[in-house]
Amino acid sequence: MRRIDRPEILDSDACSAEEVQAVLAVIGRINRRFGGVGTSQKLVELAARATGLTRLSMLEVASGSGEVPDIVRHNLARSGIALDITLLDAAQSHLPRGNNVVVAHALHLPFSNNSFDLVSCNLFAHHLNPEQLRQFVDEALRVCRHTVLINDLVRHPLHLALVYASFPLMRSRVAWLDGLTSVRRAYTLLEIREILDSHLRISNGQVQIFRHYLFRMGILIWKPTLFGFPNTHS
Repeated sequence: MRRIDRPEILDSDACSAEEVQAVLAVIGRINRRFGGVGTSQKLVELAARATGLTRLSMLEVASGSGEVPDIVRHNLARSGIALDITLLDAAQSHLPRGNNVVVAHALHLPFSNNSFDLVSCNLFAHHLNPEQLRQFVDEALRVCRHTVLINDLVRHPLHLALVYASFPLMRSRVAWLDGLTSVRRAYTLLEIREILDSHLRISNGQVQIFRHYLFRMGILIWKPTLFGFPNTHS
């Protein structure tokens, strides 16, 4: 199944405000029930364990409503890990009201070097072509102090079939169509590995990739430091 990179409706101006909120609600349900929250939580737990930090600042890129990092923050607080979250999205209409929200483009992050312990994204990497993905990783590594966390879909024929069958559950035609597009433009684990390894070899980047529940992948990209990489073995 080859990758087909086509734009999603939610990324255009074709959605009304009501449709945007309906699609975001569907994405929220998918993240809660089908591995999105679990993948992000595992990524943060791995980062906390490797660095030994119990309080971490995290920039969530292309965050939408920020529901996933907020649930992760709440869950990890029970085990003594505190997350200070800043949300960033290109669309003001996707963000919640409140403090610590930024409207900006993910490929040009408006922060100085080493501003956050972690830079994270969920369901964003598949929106980028390989060159854009490399550019995002460079920006995220510049802004983070420790690691970049990527939570995304795995492209697979069975995954596409499941989305085709999911229309009654989604109850949103736009969300369903965008779901089909998302799976088609997602990467496989091998493709991600090849893209990142070939790009980061020059800067000695260390990449960890794992597969998670129901066609999700988790990626940690460790920032090179003067003292080498943290011990990331579980």
